[in-house]
Amino acid sequence: MTDSPEEQTEEVVEEVAAPEPEMFGCPMTESRGQLVLHVARDRYLDVAKQLADEGYAMCVDLTAVDYSKYMDRPLPASVSPERFEVVVNLLDITHSRRIRLRTQVPEADATIPTLFDLHPGTEAMEREVFDMFGIAFDGHPDPSRILMPEDWNGYPLRKDFQVGTIPVQFKGAAS
Repeated sequence: MTDSPEEQTEEVVEEVAAPEPEMFGCPMTESRGQLVLHVARDRYLDVAKQLADEGYAMCVDLTAVDYSKYMDRPLPASVSPERFEVVVNLLDITHSRRIRLRTQVPEADATIPTLFDLHPGTEAMEREVFDMFGIAFDGHPDPSRILMPEDWNGYPLRKDFQVGTIPVQFKGAAS
């Protein structure tokens, strides 16, 4: 004799999250048709070297983002959000492939290794990130400001940078 439906116990099914796709041990996502690797800061240079060996020989862009107002942004479960994120776009010319690296950089220790020895074209891009966000690139050959005066205080692209006003005189406008 079988139990009535009321007497049957429900079978508990545990949901097991699918493992995150990875490449070189880094969580991998996709954004607008482009592969994105979420690289831990301590593996940043190592993964960039591995990608160069895989054919990603050209650094197309290197920049940063201040996510202080968007700390709950979507990231893989294994990635802890930090205020800053360094974003690097690499290109494999031979196979027409692109890949984006996203590396979390904490505000309390806003440093990351330089890619200059691997991709010399990053020299000016890293200086710009330092100048605008205050993220230092360890081992960079010229870690000086590139856009702002040397005596400038602060980093203009940080979300907490106070925006000042400079009166602008337009040609032909009444004084």
